[in-house]
Amino acid sequence: MSTKKVLLLGSGFVTKPTVQVLSDAGISVTVASRELENAQRLAQGIPHTTPISLDVNDSTALDEEVAKHNLVVSLIPYSHHVAVVRSAIKSKKHVVTTSYISPAMAELDKETKEAGITVMNEIGLDPGIDHLYAVKMIDEVHKEGGKILSFLSYCGGLPAPEASDNPLGYRFSWSPRGVLLGLRNAGKWLEDGEVMEVSGENLMSTAKPYFTGYTGFAFQAYPNRDSTSYSKRYAIPEARNVIRGTLRYQGFSDFISVLVDIGFLSENKYDFLTEPILWSKVTQNLLGSSSDKESDLMEAIESKVKFETNTKKEHILAGLRWIGIFSNKEFIQPKGTPLDTLCATLEQKMQYEEGQRDMVMLQHKFEIEHKDNTKETRTSTLCEYGSPGHYSAMAKLVGVPCAVATLLILDGRINKPGILAPVTEELAKPLRTELLKYGIFMVEKTLA
Repeated sequence: MSTKKVLLLGSGFVTKPTVQVLSDAGISVTVASRELENAQRLAQGIPHTTPISLDVNDSTALDEEVAKHNLVVSLIPYSHHVAVVRSAIKSKKHVVTTSYISPAMAELDKETKEAGITVMNEIGLDPGIDHLYAVKMIDEVHKEGGKILSFLSYCGGLPAPEASDNPLGYRFSWSPRGVLLGLRNAGKWLEDGEVMEVSGENLMSTAKPYFTGYTGFAFQAYPNRDSTSYSKRYAIPEARNVIRGTLRYQGFSDFISVLVDIGFLSENKYDFLTEPILWSKVTQNLLGSSSDKESDLMEAIESKVKFETNTKKEHILAGLRWIGIFSNKEFIQPKGTPLDTLCATLEQKMQYEEGQRDMVMLQHKFEIEHKDNTKETRTSTLCEYGSPGHYSAMAKLVGVPCAVATLLILDGRINKPGILAPVTEELAKPLRTELLKYGIFMVEKTLA
């Protein structure tokens, strides 16, 4: 049998585990990036790999490369996925992505079925591993005649506790801008049978302490975009609570709320952010303070922000001082908007340092009513730590599931055509089984 060939688009930090797993399975992988040196860096030292330069905006070049391979793994920004799938339809090649199915992607379902190709999406961590164990528990309960009364699912990519030593309890493995903009997405969920909504600007006000059952962690949780569709996706119309959201360490939302209130997450352009300036002057301008003295800036903040306690106020003001927004010691090079100016500083101060580990916590919580009307609370939990010098927890838990899905499609164990996501037991079970070989699974427990 001839060697199977995979075209991998992208060279970001989650791609290396994907390439390694495919290479270990004897798959020939063409690593494609717009910048050849990025592809070369990713492929270095990994057998069966060929780095190339490819601009996916060049449809002719994309079509030529797609046609040479059995399957395309698209780990580039989701906005390019539709173009990749359109190309794959032409040459009848399969596709795997870790991104959510967008409306534009869903519209290609008929064409992909006619072409007889499998386009597997949402097979990373969240979305991905979360689906695999949600549908497992739901399917088991339904087969026993029970109901899912409540489904909560929270995931956090975080620094390990020993690396959480900054005001946000967070570190950036990629651009802070994407993380901070995500905090302005509106939230929508089902609570006690009612659809609840919150605007992006008020999202942090919904953050609440969240108890995982693991007492060593102090988390808070808040909704992530629109959860209401999961009543249908997971076939749990009986559920009165359906929430999918994000985990952060406690204190994160208070700090972000203050940054919002004092204008640092604004994307508005200001003339004073066009040339070198002291941080204290930036803060003075945003607050409309009488001067850039630290005492005056703090007073201006207190006039705009309602602190619950003096202890919380002192903690947050100390955090703002740590970031540097009161500093009048050195000039910074602003980036045109408060958000981008802040991001430049956070990128310097809150990157992972050598030897520091990241951590992923993913947990589902199910409130179950059994056939005999008894009730039970179960959890499915995954807690994974990165390995300094090897893979981060996030890279492993996104990259390996993506590779496993690729292998299952290549060997025919997943052969259903269309635009797919692993939200049915039919698709989830073989993926779970294969991921066990890589030590990736969720631990199921009864809480009450």
